Amino acid sequence: MSETTVRDLIDPGEEAVDRYRARGYADDVLPIRPKDRTWKVPQFVTVWMGPIHNILSYFTVMTFFALGLNAWQVVGAIMTAAAIVSIGYVLNGQAAAKYGVPFAMQLREAFGHKGALVPTWIRGIIAGFVFFGITSVSSAQAFDVVFETIFPGFMDIGGGADILGLPIPTAISYLVTWVLTVGLFLGGQAFLGRFSTWANPAVFILVVIAVVIAVTNAGGFGEVMSVRPVDSIVTPLVFITCVSMLVSNWAGPIVNTGDYTRNAKAMKDPAVGFPIGVIGSYILFALVTVSFVASLQVATGGDFDINRPGVFVEAINSIGNPFVVVLLIIAMNVGAVAFVVFGNMLPAGLQLTAQLPKLFTVKRGAILAALIGTFILPWQFVENTDMLFLFYSFIGSLFGPIVGIMLASYFVERGRTLDLDGIYADYRGGEKGSLPAYNWRALGVMFLSFVITMAGRIPGISSVDFLAQVNNLAFFSGLIIGFVGYTLTILANRRRA
Repeated sequence: MSETTVRDLIDPGEEAVDRYRARGYADDVLPIRPKDRTWKVPQFVTVWMGPIHNILSYFTVMTFFALGLNAWQVVGAIMTAAAIVSIGYVLNGQAAAKYGVPFAMQLREAFGHKGALVPTWIRGIIAGFVFFGITSVSSAQAFDVVFETIFPGFMDIGGGADILGLPIPTAISYLVTWVLTVGLFLGGQAFLGRFSTWANPAVFILVVIAVVIAVTNAGGFGEVMSVRPVDSIVTPLVFITCVSMLVSNWAGPIVNTGDYTRNAKAMKDPAVGFPIGVIGSYILFALVTVSFVASLQVATGGDFDINRPGVFVEAINSIGNPFVVVLLIIAMNVGAVAFVVFGNMLPAGLQLTAQLPKLFTVKRGAILAALIGTFILPWQFVENTDMLFLFYSFIGSLFGPIVGIMLASYFVERGRTLDLDGIYADYRGGEKGSLPAYNWRALGVMFLSFVITMAGRIPGISSVDFLAQVNNLAFFSGLIIGFVGYTLTILANRRRA
């Protein structure tokens, strides 16, 4: 090994990287040396600034009102989630920031060089497929408003017919969204970077303008903060459930945050940049949420169905100015496209390339995610709040234990170190590296956690209140079971040694 330390970052050296490349590892998954890193604090501040304002996230917080939360409680839940997401980004991104390795390769330390395929497929592929589809259909429903405004009568196309349950006008909007998203991704990494630099501030400015109009429509800030569409008792558990749902919405990037932190020029850059960017953006996100619902309440006299996640599109429309509404929906869909591209298609492509380099490139893997994300008929998941709850409990049950096991592996088992030669050994060529093929302790804890957290959804078992609550808090439940469960196996292993 010829590792050196540069500003707390580990440099494996040119010779080591060339050796890994000669073993067949694609350039996209090799360690990024400190001299080649480009991201400073501003990049980490802005990376999620636009994507946070995506339509699916707003659909999600509409369920908070449906559960009975008032405006202050909704703001509190959003900001609590923002703090947790920030901490997750920083902690789970430390290893990649230090060593420059992508998420898919880092997983080998915790799950084994073959066992890493399981969490890789869960995050990059299964979740990538689902998030691509659901986010795209949410954007398509918002585009319906844009097209109806520009082309009156658009929503009458097809005379009420549908395609596999999706109304024909929305199917057209979905096709437009799909082509835009995939086309943007195929533009390449450099184009994506320029797009993000331009789009994120534009989204931010338009959203601020819309908030001012919505607050004015509602009759002032005091009226906005008094909004409560559903009057029911809100227990601490209901509040935590809301926080868990929003964290689950951003749990995917928490899992593979290393794909971003590996570009850091210094360890402090993501530690400073992520909290500023995420918490700052969520403050505006919270204001949008409560002010738009207040505007909708005034516009409709309170006659709207808050149990439909898609009611947020009606809230946007309540602003009343068609020009602003169209620009705002486009801006939010830009955020959604950025969320899909950076948060789902890119990880899906990277994971497939890392695990099956002879079959996939990053672009091929991402296109596969876009196709399968459509074939799963994602519009079924945004029909009502119950389906959205099911989606987030499923995603949280998958992502929570992966994050918990990764944290336990890096901080407890490995003492904040990674074995690069073990990670990049030539296992396919027959080399016996230092890592096992499968770490059954990690895989067992992950499987057990999924079973426990999803048990509350099984008919006949769902009546057990404890399991139902564990499912409601799926991401947190999985995170705790994953971290504590894997740590216990580490301690037991050391005791036997």
